[in-house]
Amino acid sequence: MKPIILASASPRRKDLLKQIGINFEIDPSNYQEEKHLNLEPHELARYLSLQKAKDVALRHKNSIIIAADTFVVFEGKIINKPNSEEEARDRLKKMSGRPHSVITGFTIIDTEINKIVSKSVETKVYFKNITSEEIDSYVASKEPMDKAGGYAIQGLGGVLIDKIEVDYYNVVGLPLAVLVEELKNFGIKVL
Repeated sequence: MKPIILASASPRRKDLLKQIGINFEIDPSNYQEEKHLNLEPHELARYLSLQKAKDVALRHKNSIIIAADTFVVFEGKIINKPNSEEEARDRLKKMSGRPHSVITGFTIIDTEINKIVSKSVETKVYFKNITSEEIDSYVASKEPMDKAGGYAIQGLGGVLIDKIEVDYYNVVGLPLAVLVEELKNFGIKVL
C-alpha cells in the first residue's frame, strides 16, 4: 500500500485519522494561506486544501496526500482565530445564542497517477446563550486562542454548544464520513 501523508500539523486531524485506524506520516504544508481571495466559502476551503496538498505532493512520489482547511463562517464572513483575549470575548458574545457554519475543505491526491479529489462539508453549529461570566471563564482557559472561530468543540468549548447539524468531526477538523467514502476511491478502506 502507498504511504499516506497528512499535510497538516494539526493535532486534532492527527487524532481523527488515528481514531479510524489509518497509518500515516505527517508532513505539514508550507503553503501560505490566502483567505482574502474573492471566493465563496466552500470554494475557498477546497482551494486552500488543494494548495496545501499540492505543496506536500511535490515531496512525496507514489503516495496518497490528505490535506484540509477548516474555518468558521458567521454572518456571511470568515472568522479566523482570535488575535487577542478581547477579540475572543467579543466574538463569543456576538455568536452567543446564534448559529454559525464550520466549513472544512479536504483534498486527496494520489501522486503516482495524479488523481485529485477536493470536497467541502458544512456543519451548522448553534451556540447556547452564553453568560458574560461563562465567556470570561472560557477565555481565561486560553482554549479559544488558537482555534478557528475562537472555540474547540472537542474541549471545554463543547459546553457552549446547544446543537449541531451534519458532522461533529467536521467541526473538529475532518469530516470523517465523507473523507472515508472518498478514500475508498483511492483504494483505502477503513472498514
